Amino acid sequence: MFDLRPVAYLIGILVAVLGLSMTLPMFVDLYFGNDHWLAMLEASVVVTSAGALVALASANSAGGRLTIRQTFLVTTAVWVMLPVFGAVPFVLGATEARVVDAFFEAMSGLTTTGSTVFTGLERLPQGLLLWRSMLQWFGGIGIIIVAMVFLPELKVGGMQIFRSEAFDTDGKVLPRAAQIASRIGAAYVALTFGCFLSYLATGMGTFDAANHALTTLSTGGFSTYDASFGQFQGPAEYVASVFMILASLPFVRYVQLLAGSVMPLRRDSQVRVFIVLILGLVALMTVYRILANGDHFEHALREATFNITSIITGTGYASVDYQLWGTFPVVLFFFVGLIGGCAGSTCCSVKIFRYQILFASISAQIRKIHSPHGMFSPRYDGRTVGEDVLSSVMAFFVLFFVTMGVMAVLLAATGLDTVTALSGAATAMANIGPGLGDTIGPAGNFATINDTAKWLLTFCMLLGRLEIMSVFVILTPMFWRE
Repeated sequence: MFDLRPVAYLIGILVAVLGLSMTLPMFVDLYFGNDHWLAMLEASVVVTSAGALVALASANSAGGRLTIRQTFLVTTAVWVMLPVFGAVPFVLGATEARVVDAFFEAMSGLTTTGSTVFTGLERLPQGLLLWRSMLQWFGGIGIIIVAMVFLPELKVGGMQIFRSEAFDTDGKVLPRAAQIASRIGAAYVALTFGCFLSYLATGMGTFDAANHALTTLSTGGFSTYDASFGQFQGPAEYVASVFMILASLPFVRYVQLLAGSVMPLRRDSQVRVFIVLILGLVALMTVYRILANGDHFEHALREATFNITSIITGTGYASVDYQLWGTFPVVLFFFVGLIGGCAGSTCCSVKIFRYQILFASISAQIRKIHSPHGMFSPRYDGRTVGEDVLSSVMAFFVLFFVTMGVMAVLLAATGLDTVTALSGAATAMANIGPGLGDTIGPAGNFATINDTAKWLLTFCMLLGRLEIMSVFVILTPMFWRE
């Protein structure tokens, strides 16, 4: 029989830790002198107790090695159960949110999507605002570890191509996954602190700087204001752009950098392509803004840099309503959001390396047609791409876009207009944040859409964050058969 106890034990531990972390926003509420700290305390007790009870009930199974099936299940179950318990402060707290709204917000936080159903953020208690930011920060570090430790072993979406290098630091193989996780965590914390100090240097207040540092490094995009980053136009936009890019690079490269090895970062082809792509898109949008909108150079460059970077990294901050720039930018932003950053980062969406493998495969096929007797194989980063990686990447592309299309149709069936349904499915699957249109665009939010659409979008966020196939696998009857 399929033993669920090891899965339950790990989830119980993580839920208990999540509950204990709620004491931090509780102390923030106490510091600012508002009564919301009682709600955070109540939520902390409820969540910590629930997690501890589950862990204790399953403790006799702790210490064993997880099977592949258990690993698949725990990977998905964690991203379902943590939002369930992460939503408790929204239900008990000042928002008094309905279950669908609270779960949507928590899932959007932990998957670092950044879509929100809350309005009047400036009037919410500081502790609740911090909790939203913390959810995204936890989700950011969590997905890096999942991408570097679990997905390569599970051969999900071509991630197996990174299986060896995730544990290769300066020529030495790290003996345990916990070691690479701890080093990635150290880099993540250091970059977050650097982002916080940089925001302070631009004149941002301490509380706002802390929250936005958490949601920038996680490429999450939650803000403390309804206007999102429009509240901080100026130098802070350049700071945000730099750290969004840093958060979108493979964190294993930072581990290698800390170990004194610079060359892996410099030689990483997905990093080079990602940087060149951003520079090209920013240049294109800057020129467009100057010629089509009559903007002056510095403002055009700043807004193009910030918003292009925000969308391609899946952060989802918005400093302006770029829908007002014209049809070309709207279409460009839609497709840019479906690119994503590098594997092994906090970034989401399809990711650069898959497009590289796709184009390498197309190139190899074209050369075979031109020279039928030649031997041509797709290559990535100087290495021949194996059939298992190639088939896995192609399956991911098909499943991603087919699922997005199906979800768009289902969203339209709930009564959403075509633009909202299509962009909603895309932004949820790619974990971007804002969609397009008057309702869920950069100047709107998801508060007014119907409950059925919210549940569908929540499922899309989960699918997109966990690379789709790791979720669909556990939904098949074959997975549960002995």
